[in-house]
Amino acid sequence: MIDTDPRRLLIELIRDEPDAKGARVGCLTGDCGACTVLLDGEVRKACLVLAASIDGNDVRTIEGLDAIEALQQAFVSHNAFQCGFCTSGMLVVAADLLARNPLPTKDEIRHAISGNLCRCTGYEPIVDAIHSAAHAGDARSG
Repeated sequence: MIDTDPRRLLIELIRDEPDAKGARVGCLTGDCGACTVLLDGEVRKACLVLAASIDGNDVRTIEGLDAIEALQQAFVSHNAFQCGFCTSGMLVVAADLLARNPLPTKDEIRHAISGNLCRCTGYEPIVDAIHSAAHAGDARSG
């Protein structure tokens, strides 16, 4: 069992780690998605999970994701971030989506990121970036 205050949130535990600052503290109500992580391979909002409940579980923040360079580059190429606050959560969701569905449609991308808020971009650059990264991977494998 993790030795922590039973009321402590997973996002608070994560943010205490010196090399895991990518997950952000935003709303603390599960609305913004800035704290998005993969918990045992499932997209979860770390502000809605008690830290004491994750003993023995695999928690991955953006820092622990493999092979997301193409997604990161697509975000840069499509100007899919401005302030950057939502970017790590968006990248976690995008990486999960592409792992499950390597060639999603733009509607599938919109659905996947619908739990993550962005106040700066208007979402289309984010959708375009994820779509581009998916199809760039498709072009490399074909």
